[in-house]
Amino acid sequence: MAKKILTTPIQKSDLEGIKPGDVIYLTGHITTSRDMGHRRVVEEGKTLPVDVKDGAILHAGPIIRTISDNEFEVVSVGPTTSMRMEKFEYDFVKKTGVRLIVGKGGMGPETARACKDFGALHCVFPAGNAVLAATEVEKVESANWRELGMCETLWTFKVKEFGPLIVSIDAEGNNYFENKKVEYNAKKEEVLEEIYKHVGFIK
Repeated sequence: MAKKILTTPIQKSDLEGIKPGDVIYLTGHITTSRDMGHRRVVEEGKTLPVDVKDGAILHAGPIIRTISDNEFEVVSVGPTTSMRMEKFEYDFVKKTGVRLIVGKGGMGPETARACKDFGALHCVFPAGNAVLAATEVEKVESANWRELGMCETLWTFKVKEFGPLIVSIDAEGNNYFENKKVEYNAKKEEVLEEIYKHVGFIK
């Protein structure tokens, strides 16, 4: 199978055929945005100082070495837990037009609804690969809202084949983690029944 690479700007049509569990890569630009960035947009009504329409955001708090006022070296890019942004994500996607959301772990029904309503994906960058992620950053293009501190700054990276990114929610709102949870629970009950029979346990 050919390597699936999305390139910013990403159109809704680019997401067709991409399903939960698929592995994709990103080339172009991605901007870090986590708790404070989401809070400013959704709760405070502020406009992001960088345009992410048809673009990508990364739930991450990278470690950045400052070389000069406008020159930076990326040391590591560790994704942060996406579920922390769940309560903001529907409105964030609606207001910004972002097309690709990347983070750690799954997200819930509000993000799934946003992906379906506005045509977006949520993907997981495998944990424990923060240094690998840094090697896939070609350049730090901008740094906004630096007053929030290193982790909450909106860092815009130029990236090439950033990934692997595992699709957890597709553009139809199908949620890989939630679907697998149901599947695993069903299997667990079947296995428990077999164990109970084997040991003679009666519920």
